[in-house]
Amino acid sequence: MEEKILEILAEKCGVEPEDLKEDMDIDLFEEGLLDSFAMLGLLVDFDEQLGVKIEITELERSEINTPNKVIECLSKRG
Repeated sequence: MEEKILEILAEKCGVEPEDLKEDMDIDLFEEGLLDSFAMLGLLVDFDEQLGVKIEITELERSEINTPNKVIECLSKRG
């Protein structure tokens, strides 16, 4: 599941999954790889491709601002 999460995340960020693997604690928002609009699309992609439904109102930005935190969040829910 981790590889698929990274694929989806990388696509939304406009980078290769390997780029995210280099620094799994990179702050995606501070680096300009994600914004609020892209985050909404990412949650839709996670629902459609992984079957993990998360409402944007259920999350704080600090809970999903790095690849490691996204994987942890989805692993708990999926």
